Amino acid sequence: VQLQASGGGPAQAGGSLRLSCAASERTSRRWVMGWFRQAPGKAREFVAAISLSDGTTDYTDSVKGRFTISRDTAKITTYLQMNSLKPEDTAVYYCVADGTLIRSSWWSSTAYVYWGQGTQVTVSS
Repeated sequence: VQLQASGGGPAQAGGSLRLSCAASERTSRRWVMGWFRQAPGKAREFVAAISLSDGTTDYTDSVKGRFTISRDTAKITTYLQMNSLKPEDTAVYYCVADGTLIRSSWWSSTAYVYWGQGTQVTVSS
């Protein structure tokens, strides 16, 4: 399975960006796709995830109300709409996917088998 992420780039604080991640295939009905991010000098952190089967979502607290994750099941694609961006959102964003996770594992980076290439998001004040 290959994940192709796109949509990163520079943005002003308060602005918006939309990330996309397309999977080459879906290996199970329990397919979950999501995003992690890693800022310089910081640990990789969970951002958001979505179940492609029923649309259930989860977000880290720092992005709730600003970021929205969505999916296109036919295209095996997930989108991350990022609004009201803050400088602290600056990071490399990684798309992830897996077909075996239970909900309690969504926040664990080690639980995901498939990773896309990172896409840089830089928010300036």
